[in-house]
Order: sequence, then C-alpha cells, then structure tokens
Amino acid sequence: MNSQQQYDKIFSVELFPPRTAPGFEKLQQAVRELQSVSPAFFSVTYGAGGSTRERTFESVDWLKSEGIDTAPHISCVGSSRDEISAMLERYRQQGINKLVALRGDLPSGSGLGELDELRYANELVAFIRETTGDHFHIEVAAYPEYHPQAASPSVDLANFKRKVDAGADSAITQYFYNADAYCHFVDNCEKAGISVPIVPGVMPITNFVQLARFSDATGAEIPRWIRKKLEAFGEDLESLRAFGEEVVTYLCQRLLDAGAPGLHFYTMNQSGPTLGLWKNLGLDRL
Repeated sequence: MNSQQQYDKIFSVELFPPRTAPGFEKLQQAVRELQSVSPAFFSVTYGAGGSTRERTFESVDWLKSEGIDTAPHISCVGSSRDEISAMLERYRQQGINKLVALRGDLPSGSGLGELDELRYANELVAFIRETTGDHFHIEVAAYPEYHPQAASPSVDLANFKRKVDAGADSAITQYFYNADAYCHFVDNCEKAGISVPIVPGVMPITNFVQLARFSDATGAEIPRWIRKKLEAFGEDLESLRAFGEEVVTYLCQRLLDAGAPGLHFYTMNQSGPTLGLWKNLGLDRL
C-alpha cells in the first residue's frame, strides 16, 4: 500500500443520468445537498452502448451550469472514433478536464467480436491521449475482486496495466466490502509497476434486493455474514440501513487508515446515505 500513501486524498461522488423529468429534479436536489460537503467532483455514468448519451449530456450540462466540477463517463463500445472525437471536443469546449474512460457494457445480445473501431478501455485511453494530449485527467476502472469476464486475476491485472500504460492518470474501483481484497490488489499493482492512485469505489447499503442484483451482475462479493444479516432484516428497512451504514463506515475507515487515496461514492442519486457516511468519517470537517 506504500504507493497509495503519497497521494492527496480525493473524495468524489457518482451520479447516473435519470430517465424522467421527476428523476432529473431528484438528481438536482441530491446534488445540491451533496454540495454541502464539497466533493472534489461529480462523475456521470453512460449507459450500455451509449444508450443514455443525451441524458448524460443533459446532466453534465446542468452540473457545469452550476459551476460544479464534472467528470463524464465515456465508453468506446457502441461509439465510433468520430463520435468519441465529437464528445471530447464538446467536453473541452465546456471546460471539462476530467473523464472516466471505460470499455462500457455491451448492448444486449452483442459481443466484442461484432464491434469494430475501439473495443477496449486501453484503446480508448490511447485514443483520448492521441486526440487531446494532456488536456484530460483520465480515470479508469479497477477491480479488486477481478472483472467478472476476466479469465484469471493475472489477466485482469494485465488489462489494468495496459490502461495505465496507455495514459490513464488514476483509477476508481468497482465497489467491494472486503478491505483485504483492495489492499491485496494494490500490493499486486505495486509488484507489477503500477503506481497511479487507485481510489476505492464505495456503495452504500440501503436496499438488499437491489444490491444483491448489482453484485451478482458485477462480480462484487457480498461477504456471507453481511448477506445473512441483510436477509434477516426482511422488511425492516430502518434496521437494514442502520446496519449498512455501520458496515460501510467501518470499511471506509479501514481503507483510509490503510492509505487509500480517497473514496468515490456510488450515490444512486440519493444524498442521504452518502452524507451519512461522509459525516461518520469526519470528511465534512476537512
């Protein structure tokens, strides 16, 4: 973990572009409440195959109009070089200087073999560097518990190194609930010569059914003792959320104590759970 302790700690949050007008109003309210603790930036996700592109633009445009530091997600699956170039120029014109560069989820029923142009995140990172030089700070994804489509941990680590070697500045991880997984992953990164900041992604626990579905899809493990406790709460959402806040607060504190260079909160467009964790960790006093 020595490589991570040299970096200033960055605390940021993630939003997803809502599909409806009421959803957009909810996002705006959540952002205003989250602004009370001054996150370093707000990232905005981008759907499979660019399916939420216009909604992502709408969310980014509003954030920038509010003077908020914004890091749009940009993915290569489902987008041509020309389309990506147009997005990069759009963001440059808006004064955006940070991106989260991802391969992106495959549209339902398709495979990488059917796609052309840029197919992997390292190719996207290299293309952004070729097109825009050092204008953008580029974040990429990392997987302490390994990408569900990776053939092995060593293959997954090699994929991550390719993204860094292509020009990525730092990484945000998939969420996890096992601090040892993160520490072990960082140690392996150090052995592989990777020394960029690797910021843990944090998912508050507020809904067990939703969390289980996400985790099954992404390969993020819910430790058995946590899963059993969450199942036992049943419809008692107040107790479930109190337990979830306790568990995730402890996880975050362990990560920070171990030297993690910040935290990135997956808010699900809700301010309350993230603000609770922020306060518990004393980040509102920084």
